[in-house]
Amino acid sequence: MAMVHTGGPDGVRLHVQRLGPEQGGPQQDRPGRGGPGRGGAAPTAVLLHGLLTDSLAAYYFTVGPGLAAAGVDVVMYDQRGHGRSERPAGRYRLEMFVGDLERLLDRLGIHGPVHLVGNCFGGTVAFSYAVRHPERVAGLSLIESEPATGAWAAKLDRLLGYAAAQLSEHESDALAWIDAHHGGHTARLARSAARLVRTTSIARDIPSSAVLDEGRIRSVRGPLLALYGADSDMAAQAPWLESLLPGTRTVIVPGHEHSVLVEVPALVLEHVLAHVLDHDRDGDRDGVREPGGRPGGRPRVAALAGLETAP
Repeated sequence: MAMVHTGGPDGVRLHVQRLGPEQGGPQQDRPGRGGPGRGGAAPTAVLLHGLLTDSLAAYYFTVGPGLAAAGVDVVMYDQRGHGRSERPAGRYRLEMFVGDLERLLDRLGIHGPVHLVGNCFGGTVAFSYAVRHPERVAGLSLIESEPATGAWAAKLDRLLGYAAAQLSEHESDALAWIDAHHGGHTARLARSAARLVRTTSIARDIPSSAVLDEGRIRSVRGPLLALYGADSDMAAQAPWLESLLPGTRTVIVPGHEHSVLVEVPALVLEHVLAHVLDHDRDGDRDGVREPGGRPGGRPRVAALAGLETAP
């Protein structure tokens, strides 16, 4: 584990884990390796988790080790207020999360283009970062995620407002029900989320974040992978996003809803790894391996319903 202070008036201490391509294990102190375009160094992927009940563990126990084993330099961190990172009482607008990513990469000495992989709210952070810093993004992989539009802010206002109201009146009963019906692990995540909502301004700050209009969404230059569960409400936005960013590669996973990252991690890994290798801006595959140990090239991607298998 490494704790990194992002610096500046809005800075926080972030819990960071880094998995190295050499052995797929934790590498906490390796400054200066920064994505494609560095004379043969491995591509860098930064993995951003979702809101409230999530942490970097969602990647550590799913796709993170697989990306590292395939030769990708993997950076994961608990976003402000989550996991082992610092939990300030305020400053939870989306812009703060984007600023954390900016400053963390600088503190780690990562200055070249990186691949951003975001699950749910993590993808929203990644997308806004890509709008602000197109030159620093080699590619985007959004897992059950969406850009920060006005509709997104209104939805988060409803969801977070409802959660805050319920917790203020029924927290103990709700947590007891979750423990009884979903087990201790889910109950622990729910308790952490409840504490975050109860003790910080996150439920008020997120809906008041700066949003993107369609013009700014179109400005994203990095290639985009958008992955959804077929039974998730998120999947309905796919045609809209493709119309704004025609190069988007959309993957729909049949029989799944929102939790595709934890339910089908091997399939998510195949698609994300293929996207990273296809769009390594440096074009240098030295040290990057396909699953099974073959150097270089693009790995075969599993076919899904309605999708062709990659050659």
